Amino acid sequence: MTGGWRSRATDQVVVCSRGALVELTAVLPAAGRFVVARLDATRMTDADHVFYEFSDALCFPGYFGWNWNALSDCLRDLNWLPAEGYLVVVENAPRLLPTSAEDRHTLFQILAQAVHHWASPFGQPEFTVLLLCDHDDEAALLRQEIADAVHRMR
Repeated sequence: MTGGWRSRATDQVVVCSRGALVELTAVLPAAGRFVVARLDATRMTDADHVFYEFSDALCFPGYFGWNWNALSDCLRDLNWLPAEGYLVVVENAPRLLPTSAEDRHTLFQILAQAVHHWASPFGQPEFTVLLLCDHDDEAALLRQEIADAVHRMR
């Protein structure tokens, strides 16, 4: 693996540039049904658009509450979308929530909590978030921002 990809064991949310080589075995379950949700950060300009994009991509149920707590709850439930693994890919990740650093950090915290929630000693189901950047330097900055956001929640 190249291009700044770091081990799954050390990352809560994986960030890499488009030029990085990604081993499918690192982001997809070995067998069974899996769900891939592809989102575009350029459409997630504010919190409401984040909620819409996640709801649409992961077919959130009608009771989704359209707020940060509801997003967190749904990402840690997913019983309406059963699978052995989930891969959430966010393209153009540096462009997420460009006008609100606070909302950005909240989203990063929620994504990290969801990855942590789904982590189990048995590895089922797997839940991976992959944030794609255009360049390695953007990926490095985004990794640091996520680390800072996660550190602040402890």
